[in-house]
Amino acid sequence: MNRLLLFFALLLFADGFAQQADFLKIGRYRVAYLSDSLKETSGLTFRNGKLYTINDGGNSSEIFEIEKSSGNVLKTIKTGLKNIDWEAIASDSLYFYTGDFGNNAGTRKDLKIYKIPYDNNSAAQEIPFFYPEQQDFSRKVINNDFDAEAMIVLNGKIHVFTKEWASKSTTHYVVNPELADNQAAEKTESFRIGFVVTDAAYFDGKLFLIGYTKNTEVFLSVFNESESGVFFSQQPKKYYLGSSLSISQIEGIEVDENGAYISGEEFRTPLGTAKQAFYFIPADKFR
Repeated sequence: MNRLLLFFALLLFADGFAQQADFLKIGRYRVAYLSDSLKETSGLTFRNGKLYTINDGGNSSEIFEIEKSSGNVLKTIKTGLKNIDWEAIASDSLYFYTGDFGNNAGTRKDLKIYKIPYDNNSAAQEIPFFYPEQQDFSRKVINNDFDAEAMIVLNGKIHVFTKEWASKSTTHYVVNPELADNQAAEKTESFRIGFVVTDAAYFDGKLFLIGYTKNTEVFLSVFNESESGVFFSQQPKKYYLGSSLSISQIEGIEVDENGAYISGEEFRTPLGTAKQAFYFIPADKFR
């Protein structure tokens, strides 16, 4: 199949599948293309109203403050840590948390979250963890259910949402940020979401999970918190955001009273390249 035919086949498949969701194509909400220092942006978080991001594995271990209105890098924070496969960033009143738990092949036994103090007066701490349900560590590239790229901090705990390539579901695990010993992540709930989850945000009693399918469809699902820390007891509101072929590989979301901030890393295919991009969707478009 030539490139043009493949392109239209992918678009037709995506639009057919997307009929299951409301359309909220985010191309019109692009704020800017991100700088080359953020080609592999992976995750967003707020701290004191300022927006931060990181790059994923194979890049530096810096934390970047970006301008909400332009996507420009305002500040770079050096952590001195090792970035094996950072995939998510979250925060609370005292710390940044970076998730070094990317696991596309399903083989890792060194999953950890770094707890990084804002004041830089003390060393970062490691929070090692494992999934007690995982018994098979054989190599299954993008065909395992123990990858993760999404987390939030809520009620004093770290909440990790898995990226399940095989089952197209996501599982909600809880990790205790006060433990330094290798801990078993606590499985609390699962949901067949239909795409691989690449980031999470929490705001005003709602959980926002974003991600894509192998066919380049990008989705956002918004869950209502039914009780403290419980999200999957009701069906979410689901939105189709577009195709990675044009909007980039979406890897980050953060939400406040104004709306949703979304970032995507550069996405290269034989059909071309979608540059790393930054989007803002006003709150009235999805609530």
